[in-house]
Amino acid sequence: MKAVALGAHILDVLVRPVEEIPEGQGGVLVEQIRLSPAGAAGGVAVTLGKLGAEVHSAGAVGSDRIGDVLIAELERFGVDCTHLVRRDGVQTSSTVLPIRPNGERPALHVIGANGSYGLDDVPWEAIEQADFLHMGGPEFLGEAAAEILGFCREHGTRTSMDILADGWPELLDMIAPGLEHVDLLLPNDDQAMKLTDTDDVVAGARALLERGVGLVAVTCGAEGSVLVDGGEPVRVPAFETEVVDTTGCGDAYTAGFLRGLEMGREPADAARLGSACASLVAQGLGTDAGDFDLDTVVARAEP
Repeated sequence: MKAVALGAHILDVLVRPVEEIPEGQGGVLVEQIRLSPAGAAGGVAVTLGKLGAEVHSAGAVGSDRIGDVLIAELERFGVDCTHLVRRDGVQTSSTVLPIRPNGERPALHVIGANGSYGLDDVPWEAIEQADFLHMGGPEFLGEAAAEILGFCREHGTRTSMDILADGWPELLDMIAPGLEHVDLLLPNDDQAMKLTDTDDVVAGARALLERGVGLVAVTCGAEGSVLVDGGEPVRVPAFETEVVDTTGCGDAYTAGFLRGLEMGREPADAARLGSACASLVAQGLGTDAGDFDLDTVVARAEP
């Protein structure tokens, strides 16, 4: 499998457990602080690398030490970073994540270089040669998103998309021009409802289908995921797991899903691979948590 993960690449700084921020200059001891490569594109690239895919990251990072670390961490998982452009005068996108004891994760985020990526940076030849293009964070790409996705449709490259923002109706209008070229859209439940101004996950997914998407897979945390493609919705359960941190679980689900589709599995079976990946990542801290490969995930996903 050859894939291009294009869009948001972020270096996360994760701290756990954090029950509260000390007042003033107070301090508190924690169990763990670590760095992790992440982002709606970068996180997918990491797990695809674990699953044995040939992965090429495409995006923008700063010409700073944070960018050096992010690229080194991606390369540790076999990700080709040739198409990550370096920007002078802007920092690499970064997030500080204080992880609560129950795994929830408020975020302090700097958009940085992710907001600077444009059509002149796109590796068109690599995309044309890929089996899949995963676009993570189309809201940062503006009109370029539709052009990139249209190019994929013209050249037979299958497409998936995940947004990074929380979601609101105006955001749907922003990304709508590219949705007719998206084979698989992977919002979480909150995003699906907020984008479409609905109070039901399935209704939200169907509204997204009306924009031209081929299949909508809505992740619903511990409740698993819902697949909607115009027929009856298919619910895929999550795997029981000891949750340490939910950071990167959606990215891991996406990567497992894409790997399953590339293996010729039906969407529901591919989604089980995604759920298996997510459950393994949730057991550790950060998007790159979990020492697993494709064989491990396939075995875990077996009924």
